[in-house]
Amino acid sequence: MKQALIVVLPLFIFWTTAPLVTSEPQMKAIPGYFVESDRGVARNEPGPHDGGGPSTGYIILEKVPDLKFSFRKRVLHKGAAIGYHLQKTDEVYYIIGGRGIMTINGHPFAVERGEAILTRGGSSHGLAQKGITDLTIIISYQKE
Repeated sequence: MKQALIVVLPLFIFWTTAPLVTSEPQMKAIPGYFVESDRGVARNEPGPHDGGGPSTGYIILEKVPDLKFSFRKRVLHKGAAIGYHLQKTDEVYYIIGGRGIMTINGHPFAVERGEAILTRGGSSHGLAQKGITDLTIIISYQKE
């Protein structure tokens, strides 16, 4: 019985954990380009810049050497926000789902799916989720 357990136990561990090990998405470096799944970089965290509320952040392609811009996805769940902050470089927010209120230089306005907002360096802005669905955005800006 003990010998059977010694043989069966390692096989059981391999079969039950192999899908966990092989299903973890990783960035693929292929000559001339990189591919990375957002599933591998998702992080549940409060809204950035002291915005509060629950959000999920994705810093995509962060480990690519010499990449001169940041490419991110942010999901602001119900009640979450990106806090009002000073922007140092040009930054684009592209709304891919949901609705929100964007405030730039003290002026609030509604945003929704399909809209791109360019925030210029030197201006201040914040974004709050509104409505019943998550607010999902793509964010890109030049790294300093």
